[in-house]
This record gives sequence, C-alpha cells and structure tokens, in this order.
Amino acid sequence: MTTTRHYTGTGDDGTTGVMGKGRVRKDSCIIQATGDIDELNSSIGVAIANTSDDYVNRMLRGVQDKLFTLGAQVSASVEGGVQTKSRIGEEDLKLLEEQIEELGATLPELRKFILPGGSASSACLHNARAVARRAERSVVALSNEKKTNLDPLIQKYLNRLSSFLFVAARYTNRKEGVEEANPTYG
Repeated sequence: MTTTRHYTGTGDDGTTGVMGKGRVRKDSCIIQATGDIDELNSSIGVAIANTSDDYVNRMLRGVQDKLFTLGAQVSASVEGGVQTKSRIGEEDLKLLEEQIEELGATLPELRKFILPGGSASSACLHNARAVARRAERSVVALSNEKKTNLDPLIQKYLNRLSSFLFVAARYTNRKEGVEEANPTYG
C-alpha cells in the first residue's frame, strides 16, 4: 500500500514559496494578503454550505473561482514573480455590480445601521464580508510596498465583493423571513 505525504516541511523555517520568486517570509505583506484572500474564499465556502438559496450559491461559487485567480495574481505581484495568464478584469467588477443591483432591488431601503447576523446563512455572509474587508486592507498594505506590481483592479474587486456580500446577507435574511436587527445605542 502506498501512502501520500500531506506535508512537505519546507515551511518549517518560517518561509513559503511564491509564484516564480522562490521563498519569502511567512510574515511578509504578500503572504498576509494571499492568506487573507484564502480565508475569504474559505468563509465563502462556509456561507455556501449554510445557504439553501441555489441562486445565491451559484453567484458565490463564481466568486470563489475569481478569488483563486485573484490570489494567484497577488502571489505573482512580488517583483520578479511570474505573471498569471488569468486575471481579474473590468467585466468581473461589472458582474459583481450587476449582482449587487439585482439582489438589492428586492430589499427595502436601508435607513439605519443593521447588526450582522440574522439567519445562519446571513450570519455566514456577514462574516465573509468582514473577512473581505480585511483582505482588502491587506491588499492595500501590499500595494504600498515598492517591490510589487499589484493590479489596482484587485483592490476594487475586493471592495465591490464586500458590498456584494452585504447585500447577499440582507437578501438571504429577507428571503428566509428574518428581520434585520438594529443596534441600540447606549
């Protein structure tokens, strides 16, 4: 019987590989950004597992595919990195904007802040939104590094994605008949 090793041990020294550049420290901005994008993709996977709406889930699966492309672009953005063939484009932003408008058209106007939560599926989407904001902050920090050639569409995509996740969370609550809760001040 043959067994497959599920670890390499190459990261035991605190480094990891990036596309075409060799190894970098695990606490570098590029690894922080790719890790946050990976966590975002996983958070969306949790949202899919907890959401029964097939239409929203198809949208979320499309986002997951795009996040793999986006993560590869970020990994390759370090100076000397190998550029990826697949890239986030303006059409990806436009698709997110269309989906935001489509789901948002079914929602009442938001007049107050709402607490993240509601149904289990909505809570997962709100959590993914918060992770998307962190991933965006990491990408912004990375873009300030002099040794990167980060595509500005990556930052825009993550910004739009957090808006999409917010609207999807509200949409899911409404579809499941769950009232949105407002914070009490004081």
